Amino acid sequence: MQGLSLLLFITVANEATTDLSVTGASVPPELEVSAAPAGTSPVASRYVPEEYGHPGIAQARSAEEPAAPSTEDGESSHQHGGGGYRIVQWEWSYVQTPYIIASWLLVASVAKILFHFSQRFTTAVPESCMLILLGLVLGAVVLIASKKQPYQLDPGLFFLFLLPTIVGDAGYFMPARLFFDNLGAILMYAVVGTLWNAFCTGFCLYGVKMAGVIGELLWGLMDFLLFGALISAVDPVAVIAVFEEVHVNETLFIIVFGESLLNDAVTVVLYKVYISFVEVGPGNVYTADYFKGIASFLIVSIGGTLVGLIFAIILAFVTRFTKNVRIIEPLFIFLLVYLAYLTAELFSLSAILSMTFCGIGCNKYVEANISQKSRTTVKYTMKTLASIAETIIFIFLGISAVDKSKWAWDTGLVVSTLIFILVFRAVGVAGQTWFLNWFRLVPLEKIDQVVMSYGGLRGAVAFALVVLLDKEHVKAKDYFVATTIVVVFFTVMFQGLTIKPLVKWLKVPRSTNRKPTINEEIHERAFDHILTAVEDIAGLNGYHHWRDKWEQFDKNYLSKLLLRKSVYHKSELWEAYQKINIRDAISVIDQVKVFVRENGSGVCLDLQVIDTVPGAKIEEDLETHHVLVENLYKPRRQYQSHYSRHFMTVGEKERQDREVFQRNMHNRLESFKSTRYKRHKKDLHTYVELGGPEGGQGRLRLTCMCECV
Repeated sequence: MQGLSLLLFITVANEATTDLSVTGASVPPELEVSAAPAGTSPVASRYVPEEYGHPGIAQARSAEEPAAPSTEDGESSHQHGGGGYRIVQWEWSYVQTPYIIASWLLVASVAKILFHFSQRFTTAVPESCMLILLGLVLGAVVLIASKKQPYQLDPGLFFLFLLPTIVGDAGYFMPARLFFDNLGAILMYAVVGTLWNAFCTGFCLYGVKMAGVIGELLWGLMDFLLFGALISAVDPVAVIAVFEEVHVNETLFIIVFGESLLNDAVTVVLYKVYISFVEVGPGNVYTADYFKGIASFLIVSIGGTLVGLIFAIILAFVTRFTKNVRIIEPLFIFLLVYLAYLTAELFSLSAILSMTFCGIGCNKYVEANISQKSRTTVKYTMKTLASIAETIIFIFLGISAVDKSKWAWDTGLVVSTLIFILVFRAVGVAGQTWFLNWFRLVPLEKIDQVVMSYGGLRGAVAFALVVLLDKEHVKAKDYFVATTIVVVFFTVMFQGLTIKPLVKWLKVPRSTNRKPTINEEIHERAFDHILTAVEDIAGLNGYHHWRDKWEQFDKNYLSKLLLRKSVYHKSELWEAYQKINIRDAISVIDQVKVFVRENGSGVCLDLQVIDTVPGAKIEEDLETHHVLVENLYKPRRQYQSHYSRHFMTVGEKERQDREVFQRNMHNRLESFKSTRYKRHKKDLHTYVELGGPEGGQGRLRLTCMCECV
């Protein structure tokens, strides 16, 4: 508020000064205001073009026009130079920033469209590799044209705008059951594995430097430990970009991706601790500082998680009351998830952990509270923003690598770093997996360990961290930048290109898009209860015991608080039956598609059982039947026509389909409750027998589905 008041005061003062100068009034020297006041906010001056002079809105256009000299009559005479009034003016400085952003997005989108034209090229080359190559080409063109590189991947833009969109999408749509089933392994790889890689890489690089392999510069142990901390963490952006195209099995993907998200706390703490050690000097570091670093890790990780969970509760609670304003539901979700990230950054906590757990924590309750249209909007908007951010990141990684003024080359440092990160990654994964397999019901196989070792990709997070280094304190910054670029390009491009053939060669189990059947879900829940009972009988408080306790707590307290009453009181049997009905309708539609495709007909048919191949006469009858089904229906419920700008109205066809579906569901439930099931079954299905000519084409039994899903 103080900054806003100061900005308004400066604007008013500038306007008053302008008015005084126009009227010719004399201004005392102590009240004069310069054209560029010292109190102007740097943020405000950053977004205001220089030609406008002042941050005030009213003076944006008038500031560039010179004051007209007064005439003898005291009236100002306008000087019409250059042919008078100009019809069209060049306003590049006014639209420069948004125009450049829109142009980059357009280039990236066109590149992705062209990339997916060739199916053979798409299956062999990951999209991230293509975007980096495109960035290299664009960076070279800009460098040749302007003799300098004006475009760089700004760390502030990356951490505040690009990274949150990717992490928010990943956290909100994270498979919670799979994530928490493998949480122990994820934490092991994220914490112990990252510490192992960071310390081993830093100490070994220092040893290589002492052996004379790396250039003779004033590099200390803390410099190498700092570089080891930022180069050892697995990057979530690179993992998503590569592993989603490889389609490895769900367990393998969630372990590697979960590690890339949860190692953020370790990376942030090590990075900040080593920067502070470098700034004060190794001689001024005491034993208490190391314990402070350990405490900082706990605060950063636990604090970031708690911030995310608090915002998840707030978001779920707010969506309870958005029934009459459905149109703002997606806005609430985007804002509160993003505020969880910014709040964690505000207190120097782990923003990635905060956003991840906010998405995981609120998904169950928010998805149940909001409407289906809001779910669709949230899903596609998040996916679109994440895709745009990923595209910009990889393109600008290629553009930033072209500028030679930002980095310096040392062959010994580059080669040693590549060897150490690959070796220590493999050794760390093997050792930690051996330990974890003692406690896992389903152990991780050797081929899984190979893919996990090979999938330790580095990306834009490491590059942004190394760019943020202060060259005055870290003398080797330019060398670290060059090494980081090579490591990122090697892991994303070379390992990204070869990981898919490696997965095929090792015959790693792939993921399937098939959803579990109702039977599988029932058996999975039965096994959960059985394992919980076994732990109780054995007197063990294991994973299934605590998960059962959490489910009871959620059912008795959290769901009552965070779910809308109509959702909370809905029977699980009703939900299961509704799911079965929807799947039946989808299967019917699939059968109809196959029937239409095989018979070359474009008619939409409501069929369930097809026994024989129909003839031309039958096709005509079917089309007539379909027209009658659609037009002879008269809804009994009367809807009031109204308009509100707070939510989108439902169309007449959608209302009719909804009533048909609800009425059919009600009839089916009543038929299950009744002992006269066979008699009610005849009311639900209408059997039409269509006979062919005497030559006989057989009979076609049609089950006419009343619901038009």
